[in-house]
Amino acid sequence: MRDAVVDRVGNGVLAPDGEIDRGALATVVFNDREALAWLEQLLHPLVSAEYLQWREQLAALPDAPRVSVTEVPLLYETGSDARFDKVVVITAPSKLRRARSEVVTDGREDRLIPDAEKLRRADFSYKNTGSLEELDAFVKSVMTELAPG
Repeated sequence: MRDAVVDRVGNGVLAPDGEIDRGALATVVFNDREALAWLEQLLHPLVSAEYLQWREQLAALPDAPRVSVTEVPLLYETGSDARFDKVVVITAPSKLRRARSEVVTDGREDRLIPDAEKLRRADFSYKNTGSLEELDAFVKSVMTELAPG
């Protein structure tokens, strides 16, 4: 995969150790919609396959968990919501998300499904504007509903 990425976008995305510099790659693809679409077509099937394998491994355990949780940033955008029994959306106002982020997100959110639509489609939702304790209480309530007892 590394070689395919370098062939498509160039050596400028390589770190000194020869591995892909994710920040440099993000700069390239988030400024080139065609390159972003290409990268997503490369990565999304790989990520999905890995997730499905992980889920099968969990289910095969002698004491399989009743609930497994997966974070999927582009869940609705990629149509991956069909793979899940329930969807939990946790969102926050854009300004707060930017303040909490360690990476620059300018230009990334404009291609995403609006939060209002995600909230409408979700089974559970939470607007994360409070404390970690409040978020933990929400997560606990969802887990209690999904796996009572």
